[in-house]
Amino acid sequence: MPAVTVENPLALPRVTADPEAAPRPALAVSTAPSGFEGEGFPVRRAFAGIDYRHLDPFIMMDQMGEVEYAPGEPKGTPWHPHRGFETVTYIMDGTFIHQDSHGGGGTITNGDTQWMTAGSGLLHIETPPESLVMSGGLFHGLQLWVNLPKSDKMMPPKYQDIRAGGLKLLTSADGGSLIRLIAGDLGGHQGPGSTHTPITMIHVSVNPGAQVTLPWRADFNALAYGLAGRGFAGPQNRPFRMGQAVVFGKGESLTIRADESQDSNTPNFEVVLLGGRPIREPMMQYGPFVMNSHAELAQAFDDFKAGRLGTVPADSPYGH
Repeated sequence: MPAVTVENPLALPRVTADPEAAPRPALAVSTAPSGFEGEGFPVRRAFAGIDYRHLDPFIMMDQMGEVEYAPGEPKGTPWHPHRGFETVTYIMDGTFIHQDSHGGGGTITNGDTQWMTAGSGLLHIETPPESLVMSGGLFHGLQLWVNLPKSDKMMPPKYQDIRAGGLKLLTSADGGSLIRLIAGDLGGHQGPGSTHTPITMIHVSVNPGAQVTLPWRADFNALAYGLAGRGFAGPQNRPFRMGQAVVFGKGESLTIRADESQDSNTPNFEVVLLGGRPIREPMMQYGPFVMNSHAELAQAFDDFKAGRLGTVPADSPYGH
């Protein structure tokens, strides 16, 4: 899992939580079911079965892979529409090409993030490059859906290309964790992602036996998802591992600890941490559309069928 690494985390700024801050308890641990997305690439539905009141403002998250493709096997998605939310795609291993009908797009690999605000609607496609299809290879990433408040759902689409080199790199008090801040504020440090809904998104690598305690906004929710390895969450050391999500309760700090022993192919405990200020509005989702009412979902389908969400660019190499 290359993502972004550094030789000496002790040279990075350190993030510490106030020792008097109320720790967030781990309320529940759930295991992500496996499925297939797009043209058939394997995913784990990270938040399946978790009540939306614990997820808000997040809608869903898929862990894509980790999978070692044989030559000819890498797959992506066909052209498809979105409206009413943001998609955040974070690639740790492998390469993905994005193109959308609003002019956004690019290639992301090894720690890059693409942040697409669908807003009023667009069409997009995500596909591996032809070279990866030919060669095969390791592929591992995440796609997170972040809701937009009613006031922003019909805003113009926007695309952010966040390079791995632009991530804010931090470490824990003892230097035992590498913290990659993708979006939001953490202890006064700011991630590069620009968000409409206030959120924090972090990928943390915790050394075996190490513990990281981070300050966490009291008005945010808090979720953790194991990307690789195993460890513990919260002050009560609730066990969780790769493919499991943790819902935290209220508080002002968040603690993750790595097991002393990890898998031979996973030197550290790899975890995504998410927090956001709940929107607390009705959320209606049907397929690629996330709106506030059934009538708005019906309108989104009508607009898509009528071509009002955009058209596949004439110069697209990926078909129509």
